[in-house]
Amino acid sequence: MFFHRQELQHKASPDRPDAVYARKLQEVLGGQYGEITVAMQYGFQSWNAHMPGKYRDLLFGIGAEEMGHVEMLATMIAQLLEKAPVGATEKAIQDDPTVAAVIGGTDLQHAIVAGAGARPVDSMGNPWSAGYITASGNLLADFTANANAEMQGRVQVARLYHMTDDAGVRDLLSFLLARDTMHQNQWVAAARELQEEGYEQLPVPSNFPQRKEATEVSYEYINFSDGKHAGEGSWASGPTPDGNGEFSYRETPEKGVPMPPPTRPDARFYGTTDLPNIVEKAAGTVQDKLKKD
Repeated sequence: MFFHRQELQHKASPDRPDAVYARKLQEVLGGQYGEITVAMQYGFQSWNAHMPGKYRDLLFGIGAEEMGHVEMLATMIAQLLEKAPVGATEKAIQDDPTVAAVIGGTDLQHAIVAGAGARPVDSMGNPWSAGYITASGNLLADFTANANAEMQGRVQVARLYHMTDDAGVRDLLSFLLARDTMHQNQWVAAARELQEEGYEQLPVPSNFPQRKEATEVSYEYINFSDGKHAGEGSWASGPTPDGNGEFSYRETPEKGVPMPPPTRPDARFYGTTDLPNIVEKAAGTVQDKLKKD
């Protein structure tokens, strides 16, 4: 059950309207690493969790907080748009290049579609996609993805912080940066704890028998670049993080195996093959008559 309390976790009030910056903020609302993504990601991970207890509760708790962050950003965007000019006259645009640049930088759908409100889109107007979320059911894989989402989101918020001098906007961004700091650390800690408690290990999924993989290349760095320094890293020699092997380094790939010939699909896919067109046409006709799928 969800219950909405009409309060914000933190103040979200700009000092002045700014339609162009409202569009920029859409990225951390509805972009790939925006608040809608992490709210839904943690939600689906919690609903798909296969064990009760602290990890599931952690997902529920942070997911609910992130939904509140969606609300704060939507509120901020709406306020940035509230008293922004609806438009400018043609003469004003012609006389003042700055006005033209501002008008060109606004999201017209903020006005036309949303009536001076936020939308579930990124800064380019691309609709938010459920394809952004990761919810695999494997908690170590998911917690690692969550840490990445928080890192990417914090990078974007930090960039946005320097794109405005509005003290009210910066105050909200400062709060969001702090919560991203906390959540990064929480997901890293949760991933470590999962391993310490023996629920999941590297490589993920750790309950797949490693003997069934081609173990001769499991820990071999194969250099597919002409760069000279990759072999200097800890990923090219020494013990592996999963504790199951030792890294080795191969400077150049071994000779490959021959490429198989091109495929020749059913004639009714109408691809162009090496068979004469008349033969393909006849084959499709015969297959239809034979009711061959």
